[in-house]
Amino acid sequence: MSTILIAIIAVTILFSLKGLNDVAFFRKFEFHIGSIRAGDHIRMVTSGFLHADMGHLFFNMFTLYMFAPVVINYFGSASFFMIYVASLVFGSLLTLLMHKNDYSYRAIGASGAVMGVLYAAILIDPSMNLYLFFVPIPIPAYLFGIGYLLYSIYGMKAKNDNIGHTAHFGGAVGGYLITLLKEPTMLVDNTAMVVLLAIPIIILFVMSKMGKL
Repeated sequence: MSTILIAIIAVTILFSLKGLNDVAFFRKFEFHIGSIRAGDHIRMVTSGFLHADMGHLFFNMFTLYMFAPVVINYFGSASFFMIYVASLVFGSLLTLLMHKNDYSYRAIGASGAVMGVLYAAILIDPSMNLYLFFVPIPIPAYLFGIGYLLYSIYGMKAKNDNIGHTAHFGGAVGGYLITLLKEPTMLVDNTAMVVLLAIPIIILFVMSKMGKL
């Protein structure tokens, strides 16, 4: 396993555990619109290392563990790290844009960064499958990715948890665009998958424009 992947998982676990056991630490580093607009921009990055609970942490790190090697083997560790960090930032920027006037809005989670890696991996290997503990058959990775984003739309509308669902889309956009910029031949070689993965992203922006979120 790549050293950079191990480092990201380890730091995220340690940071998340600290946050789960220290409310002051959690509040200091979570994504909070009011604090960010007041100049505390570091939260746009640190929030990606906090999680709502152990299940949230496990799901994100398990997904990263499953898909990161595909990106690392194809692009290398440095590019993987760039995609991870850029997707995290894309997710925070989209969240800030969509919730800029809601000064009480809070969110946490590595989901944006993980979604960027997931989208990159699917573009690299459209035929890959994902094996989940509670599903006895392999799930096509692209269905998992699209389904997760559609679930995120529900989460954004329900607003019943502290998870950064908006960041999922920003991260997906980041991973999607960076991968295509690094490997533009995918537009020709994997046209169907490029179009398919764009559908939930387009749905989000249409719903946003229509005021449905």
